[in-house]
Amino acid sequence: MYEEFYGLTANPFRLTPDSKFFYGSEGHRKAMSYLKYGLYQGEGFIVITGGVGTGKSTLVGQLFSELDGNDIVAAQIGTTQVDADDCIRLICNAFEIDVDTRDKGDLISAFEEFLIEQNQMGKRVLLVVDEAQNMPLRALEELRMLSNFNVGGQPLFQSFLLGQPQFLQTVAHKDLAQLQQRIIASYKLASMSAEETEQYIRHRLEMVGWQNYPAFKPEAFARIYDKTKGVPRLINTLSNRIMLFAALEEASEVDLTMVETVIEDQKNEEVVGEEEAAPVASSAAPASGDRLAKIERAVTVIARRLEKLEDRVTEHDEAVHELIDLAMKAYGGEEEDVAQLKQA
Repeated sequence: MYEEFYGLTANPFRLTPDSKFFYGSEGHRKAMSYLKYGLYQGEGFIVITGGVGTGKSTLVGQLFSELDGNDIVAAQIGTTQVDADDCIRLICNAFEIDVDTRDKGDLISAFEEFLIEQNQMGKRVLLVVDEAQNMPLRALEELRMLSNFNVGGQPLFQSFLLGQPQFLQTVAHKDLAQLQQRIIASYKLASMSAEETEQYIRHRLEMVGWQNYPAFKPEAFARIYDKTKGVPRLINTLSNRIMLFAALEEASEVDLTMVETVIEDQKNEEVVGEEEAAPVASSAAPASGDRLAKIERAVTVIARRLEKLEDRVTEHDEAVHELIDLAMKAYGGEEEDVAQLKQA
């Protein structure tokens, strides 16, 4: 909705990873350098860790967008809560290797044939494992053994492992000593700084045609950073709501008061959600005055948003009908035609 109001070509703060919006913060540039170093080496494992929402999946999307398909065949898996036997089947599916069997030995043989075929065509095979912290030890060891495939001493298969910080504890397990020896680089992706947070927001807005409308006040950027701590996913969520609020208010700038209002709205909604999710101890137990006040505020905020949305929809419909009238009159349309178009 706010995209139309502010003349933007798309939603700049979608949560779905999109390499077109990639912003190279210092941390993301370093992480990308480690991944490219791994590609240059052509063997071993690269491990990238980072908290939830720090941009690991976006990093993978950017890497894939830069890969030369003539040199590297790459695939990604994200469903990592599987046992060792399912791991190879998941990998075969990721590379679209057609194997009509559930036998592990046959799956491994099919994957080896695939690696050899790609090598004969001058290509290397790369697997990126997202959410690697969910992989069991046996599945990780399975990956390590698959990395042994080679032709004339040349490795045929390489893996990059991306996961949350606790994945480092998994990798350090004593049963993964051989995997540890194959890790050629590891990097922990941190959140963005306050300056990078502002640049990140500006970058995403500019990618969809933003021309400083609405203008963001410096204190608005500062408050967004303070609230999100520079985590990209949290920045996207908050900024998206701020833009929607600004459009509903038909504002030409985003200031501190507006950001605080949106943050307060979020808090109220969280309180309502917690109240709905909490078990009822007794139907006769009254809610506290403070909770009731918060719920009433949240209901008021939601009602006001709905009212504004309804007003915008009504205005839009009236404008469309007016355009139809003008167009039909200009081209000599009949009244029945006009009525049919309006009903449509």
